Amino acid sequence: MAIQDFSNKKVMVFGWARSGKAAAQRLFELGAQVTVANGGEFKDEAVYRKLLAAGVIFINHDDAASLNKTFDYLVKNPGINYETALVKRAVQLNIPILTEVAVALSSFEGRLIAVTGSNGKTTTTSLIRDMLKSDGQKVTTAGNIGIPVCEVVKDLTVDDTLLLELSSFQLMGTPDIRPDIALITNIFANHLDYHGTRENYVAAKFQLTKNQTADQLLVLNADGQDTTDFIKRTQAKVIEFSRTQSKYMARTEGVNLVISDHNLMPLTDVKLVGPHNLENILAAITVAKLAGVHEAAMRQVLEMFGGVAHRLQYILTAKGVAFYNDSKATDIEATQTALNSFQQPTIWLAGGLDRGDDLMRLLPNLTHVKAVIAFGETQQKIVAVARAANKPVISVTDVEKAVPVAVKLAVTGDIVLLSPAAASWDQYKNFEVRGDSYVAELKKELGL
Repeated sequence: MAIQDFSNKKVMVFGWARSGKAAAQRLFELGAQVTVANGGEFKDEAVYRKLLAAGVIFINHDDAASLNKTFDYLVKNPGINYETALVKRAVQLNIPILTEVAVALSSFEGRLIAVTGSNGKTTTTSLIRDMLKSDGQKVTTAGNIGIPVCEVVKDLTVDDTLLLELSSFQLMGTPDIRPDIALITNIFANHLDYHGTRENYVAAKFQLTKNQTADQLLVLNADGQDTTDFIKRTQAKVIEFSRTQSKYMARTEGVNLVISDHNLMPLTDVKLVGPHNLENILAAITVAKLAGVHEAAMRQVLEMFGGVAHRLQYILTAKGVAFYNDSKATDIEATQTALNSFQQPTIWLAGGLDRGDDLMRLLPNLTHVKAVIAFGETQQKIVAVARAANKPVISVTDVEKAVPVAVKLAVTGDIVLLSPAAASWDQYKNFEVRGDSYVAELKKELGL
């Protein structure tokens, strides 16, 4: 990449979460003059003391007036909204707004593989990572998968591969990204409370390929709504995969998974379940093939990979009942794919932050649901969906209270599925905490 030069540039870092700390540290290493602004007090910890002693300025507030024309960049936490006063002031002053990903990529010169999409990013990125490693290739993974890129990039060379999972929030602040291999898994209408419109959201996703050149690769889902438009607009060479069509590099034919006209393996040998995970697999093997991974390494991973935590994750089977944790299903589409992944009688646990979504869209997906347990802000909406589908429904306060009810209702052959169709912030810090609470309560209830 090596686009921006931060040496001697005056940079404000806005937000002191993990990505802010990583960005401030990396900017200091790159020779920038760093100021950190934060809405709360700074904790007395090693990274704070180190940077403070080195001359980094810490501002114990996020007053917009603290930003002026002398600053060259504002590097913000991806989750901070563009309507925040400090960010709006940067726009008014024409100060470029970046995320820590842009800071990290400014000094990276190796092979860059980047993944984005509405759903399936982490599962797909994890599959690609494991396939590269199984093939003996050295790869470093970071980004939205939970590791700031600035934490890992310092030690990478031109011979290294950097694999990034990137959210729309991160991409908006990474204007010069130009991956050697880019992957967009799918696009739904996500995060409209942040982006405002679907058009803005799609534009953020398109940022991944906006700067790609003809010698770089863009992998797209041939079945995606925005694929045709992206093909027209990108300069990259496009490689498509498809779960429903037979003319693409990665596809299914009968009972087999196919890559480059070779039968890679029978679908029955693949451990991941669900049609959405089949799309993740097709995306992953396409990228892996383009990255030079041998088919034996792909097979080895697909035979072993059981899923990522909180993403239709198989937890355990007890008394003939299989329990799944899909806490990451924070939107309707994710829950639709989860419900459609099972043919067995399913006890569905759902509810969370009410963002105004029409949950009646879930009605056609309740065919195999035998009972519903509703909680959170969207509890009454879930109840309405269940009653419209003529399904028994029980209301509880939260996930912890839902677990013993589900265990009591379930019989041999059933599935118990936590797939909330809503964000967690009404009751939990994040979807991970919600999912962990579910698993912990489940093991407690089963005496494990």
